[in-house]
Amino acid sequence: MNQLVLSARIAESKPLRHTPAGIPALDLRLAHESEALEAGQRRQVALELRAVAFGAQAESLAGQAIGAGFRFTGFLAAARGGKVPVLHIQSFEPDIHS
Repeated sequence: MNQLVLSARIAESKPLRHTPAGIPALDLRLAHESEALEAGQRRQVALELRAVAFGAQAESLAGQAIGAGFRFTGFLAAARGGKVPVLHIQSFEPDIHS
């Protein structure tokens, strides 16, 4: 199964666009910071991830502020013509911990 749940902040949001089929689309860059336990040791984790949302999710995210924190759920796919993973956002909700 390919499913990702990630608490992250919106680091960058491009202008809302539409696909050739007329579906709203939004390209984002998400930033995540946390602490994880690995091999019995605490580890600081920080990453940025490209993301995309379509339809109603894109329209809702387009109005959100840079720096706003959410819990995103979706799946990973390679960017068109590349190997870099992109989170395809299927749902999101405010992250009360960020």
